[in-house]
Amino acid sequence: MLFVYGTLKRGFGNHDLLYRARFIGNAVTKHKYALYESGIPFVYPFEEVSQIKGEVYEVDRETLECIDALEGHPFWYRRQQVPVILESGREVTAWIYFYPERVGTLNVTGEYTGGFPEEEVEENLQWWF
Repeated sequence: MLFVYGTLKRGFGNHDLLYRARFIGNAVTKHKYALYESGIPFVYPFEEVSQIKGEVYEVDRETLECIDALEGHPFWYRRQQVPVILESGREVTAWIYFYPERVGTLNVTGEYTGGFPEEEVEENLQWWF
């Protein structure tokens, strides 16, 4: 099982990488973590802020290896198993990608909805041009 909370969710740019996966359901992490955003989301495991909202998929080994490559596991994001709670109330164990540092702006809701905070757009534009 794989728990996704960012650009791999339905409606986001990397979701197509899960074309062979089977959607299990919406879920939240059992434990609280910190969700930071800087254009993309980063879940920092060493700070308890909120349960992270996402989706659970059943994935095969090939798909997991593809997602590992996208996430830069184990050098950028780090994949780890955690308990998550499905909308039905059932608890399952799923892989999640954690980031080892605080990056960007703290999102206290625990739900990544995409986009940049206005101040980050200006910072990123200055960096690119």
